[in-house]
Amino acid sequence: MSSSDFTYGNPDTGKPSVVRETDIEMGFVRKLEDLKYSIRRDIRDRAALETNFREKFEGLNRVTLTDSEFRRLLDEIIKPDVYESARALRNRESFVRDDGTPLNYTLVNIKDWCKNSFEVVNQLRINTDNSHHRYDVMLLINGVPVVQIELKTLGISPRRAMEQIVEYKNDPGNGYTKTLLSFVQLFIVSNRTDTWYFANNNARHFAFDADERFLPIYQFAADDNSKITHLDDFAERFLAKCTLGQMISRYMVLIASEQKLMMMRPYQIYAVKAIVDCIEQNCGNGYIWHTTGSGKTLTSFKASTLLKTNESIHKCVFVVDRKDLDRQTREEFNRFQQGCVEENTNTAALVRRLLSDDYADKVIVTTIQKLGLALDESSKHNKQHAAQGRSTFKQRLEALRDKRMVFIFDECHRSQFGDNHKAIKEFFPNSQLFGFTGTPIFEDNASVRQIEGDVATLRTTRDLFQKQLHAYTITHAIEDRNVLRFHVDYYKPKDAPALKPGQTLTKQAVAQAILDKHNAATGGRRFNALLATASINDAIEYYEVFKNLQAERQAADPEFVPLKIAAVFSPPAEGNPDVRQIQEDLPQERADNQHDPEGKKKALKAIIADYNRQYGTNRSIGEFDLYYQDVQQRIKDQQFPNRDLPRKGDEKIDITIVVDMLLTGFDAKYLNTLYVDKNLKHHGVIQAFSRTNRVLNATKPYGQILDFRQQQDSVDAAIALFSGAQLDRAREIWLVDKAPVVIEQFQKAVADLGEFMKSQGLEAKPDQVNNLMGDDARAQFIKRFKEVQRLKTQLDQYTDLTDEQHTLIEQALPKDDLRAFRGVYLETAQRLKEQQGATRADGQPANPAVEQLDFEFVLFASAVIDYDYIMKLIAKYSGQDPKKLTISREQLIGLIQSDAKFMDERDEITEYVRSLKEGEGLDEAAIRAGYEQFKAERQAKEIAGLAEKHGLTTESLSGFVGTILQRMIFDGEQLTDLMEPLGLGWRERRERELALMADLVPLLNKRSHGRDISGLNAYEPGGA
Repeated sequence: MSSSDFTYGNPDTGKPSVVRETDIEMGFVRKLEDLKYSIRRDIRDRAALETNFREKFEGLNRVTLTDSEFRRLLDEIIKPDVYESARALRNRESFVRDDGTPLNYTLVNIKDWCKNSFEVVNQLRINTDNSHHRYDVMLLINGVPVVQIELKTLGISPRRAMEQIVEYKNDPGNGYTKTLLSFVQLFIVSNRTDTWYFANNNARHFAFDADERFLPIYQFAADDNSKITHLDDFAERFLAKCTLGQMISRYMVLIASEQKLMMMRPYQIYAVKAIVDCIEQNCGNGYIWHTTGSGKTLTSFKASTLLKTNESIHKCVFVVDRKDLDRQTREEFNRFQQGCVEENTNTAALVRRLLSDDYADKVIVTTIQKLGLALDESSKHNKQHAAQGRSTFKQRLEALRDKRMVFIFDECHRSQFGDNHKAIKEFFPNSQLFGFTGTPIFEDNASVRQIEGDVATLRTTRDLFQKQLHAYTITHAIEDRNVLRFHVDYYKPKDAPALKPGQTLTKQAVAQAILDKHNAATGGRRFNALLATASINDAIEYYEVFKNLQAERQAADPEFVPLKIAAVFSPPAEGNPDVRQIQEDLPQERADNQHDPEGKKKALKAIIADYNRQYGTNRSIGEFDLYYQDVQQRIKDQQFPNRDLPRKGDEKIDITIVVDMLLTGFDAKYLNTLYVDKNLKHHGVIQAFSRTNRVLNATKPYGQILDFRQQQDSVDAAIALFSGAQLDRAREIWLVDKAPVVIEQFQKAVADLGEFMKSQGLEAKPDQVNNLMGDDARAQFIKRFKEVQRLKTQLDQYTDLTDEQHTLIEQALPKDDLRAFRGVYLETAQRLKEQQGATRADGQPANPAVEQLDFEFVLFASAVIDYDYIMKLIAKYSGQDPKKLTISREQLIGLIQSDAKFMDERDEITEYVRSLKEGEGLDEAAIRAGYEQFKAERQAKEIAGLAEKHGLTTESLSGFVGTILQRMIFDGEQLTDLMEPLGLGWRERRERELALMADLVPLLNKRSHGRDISGLNAYEPGGA
């Protein structure tokens, strides 16, 4: 996880740490001894680890294995697949003994994890064919290593420790794939004051990459969400033996569909415990206040699965209030556990499953409408059944009236305030009701009244669910960086009086402003946006306004690239049950469709027809739900860079115009902007704003809100209402700093970079960075300029900067200087990154300053500038009249060198640009063909040079490299075949192989464009 201001460790003071790593380790081991772990100083290598495991296995399963049986057992249970190992750790497995008899066994006591043995091993060395690693501390449960703790001094960022673990795991033949370490479930990293943990996973879910898609990592917290980060405190609260057993057995989720391990966050664990305790003690109802984006579906899934084993509960019914949420929730539940929830195609299927005693039907996901229809004697189905002399749904359900039922309501702030909620409570008197909400109903934002006698009071969440069981508010989530803060721009037209609250601009003016600001708001179209409108008629009108405005702009400026704009609102239901269910929580759309339904249908058909032409789809209003799903998927799938997408970005939607849809219950990491032209209040503000604040990486520093209705008072009131405990600091926590504050920070960061350069006897100019002496100085430059770029990224997305503020930013660091600094940053960073992981003879980092560096290349990659864009620019440069240059050769080269996407090709493209003549007049096709030929010739020359250096033929080496890049697999046998004609002895051949691979590895990594080549790590620095 990442956000722009995420820091993992203590700020760098430049002073050496006074606490050595070994001292931290010894203190930690003593702490675990206090927690009644057995300290096993005799286990220092693989053989001792396996001997201890054998002893524990035989004791647990009451068996004595022969040596051959034990070796076979190890061969069977040790797998390189993390998911399979995790599954085997939790299940009963079988093994065939030498005499043919079966042995059913478990690796640990899975019925009562507290009754396992818990041991500590430190400084364990595991040597395999290609990997020689030492691990700081391992925790063994019944002899199985399940937790690895890596300890660092205060100077090293825990994130760097995480990267090291990723690097260890990428070594071919490493201990995680060939030994009992395959069972490691959790990694913990700490520098004593700052402690983080994360789940082990297979490679595709376990990486830090150049686009900063990080591992999900966690800090532990108390029930009140206060952080527990000191290593000793963490050990007491998280590593107590029974607690650790529960964390692994109950609060890790194995996602079968993705073959992935997921750790529940502390607040999710406390919520599940609160629900389970409430049910076990049968002490009424309750609600969980967990903010939007905090993973409520996982929490409710885990609660329902724990209840599935409770024999006193007849059913656990998870209730949502819209058909699309029913589908989403079922898909999520089945993602967590394949096939755990079936679809209820209609009310009859729901009734059948409620009456079923099948264990598979114990957990049911349904809509409140289906449940309400089953209990409503006046419904059409029930009336038909009664007229035909058949039992109504309600009569059939009479058998369940006295059963213990648990109902869990998703987003209980919405339709649970109607008659359905009351009917459920009355029909199932022995039921317990639990609600999840990101925005509870308080008296301040209640709209439904309950009348008792002559007294009318507003109904709140507490009225319906009795008590709050746990709270994790948006304030907590922002502080934890689980969601982002907001930047709210209350739009004021230039040269016009400010609007009063409630006043509206013309749609033409709003659309003009959006077109002007969209590139800035979305980081150069890196992200996408919603436009929230007040009615279906407004949405239709906006769609046409944008179409006309963009056509005008394109006619005036052929280089203008139109935004891809879609609109989604529900059609008139006309008896369609799917649409009617979708509209249950869309009050505005339901009301709008009562007026001129034919006109709205005609407009929606035209919008869908445009959509089909734009995206090559075949959607129709008759299957509106499929169109709706398609729009949602496109918003979610928007990726950066475009090369990740099959059609290079043609799939994306830039702006989706909505009324009620997508403003609640919809999550998309690539959605960062909400344009608001509708009145919002209370929970409506929070729900709508929260569509924008999912964490992605440092290029998405906040959720962007551009409000065209001057609703600051409503926003302030919503922040006050939903801030939770820290009302006095809520605005400071929720909202990013205003532009003047960030500009001042940017100026200070630029000045700090300048002072550093002067301290090294250099001018504060990009070309002077290459004159820095020593890696320590280069590391200091990396840190300082990364902070400059981080603040610039934040400012680039502010939509409310004045002309004067733009001038201040440009004066602090002109664009050309910024671009040149970015180029030398990338060059320097690449050079230093290659040195990370190098160690001295004593095992300590060769260069601590380099070791702790944290590179964020995604900050230095433009969303607009991609390969196609560069080819077009080169063609434009080639076609220019040399006397009327609009882009110079050096500007073009600077653009290429300053973008992280071209790190692996920057030299080739730069040389190619230098080889071109101004005014040559080549078109884009010729430029592309010329570049491919140039690159092929350069690469052939490079291979020929290496072949000559190492005594090989050009053809054989070229074929060897080509096969590796085609398969993305390095094959050691092919290397042997390549060297065979040289007729070398084994010792000399090994030396020559290593020399060749030292030259080939950088070349292969460069030509693979960041993709991993399996098996190559053995020849990389530190890999063997």
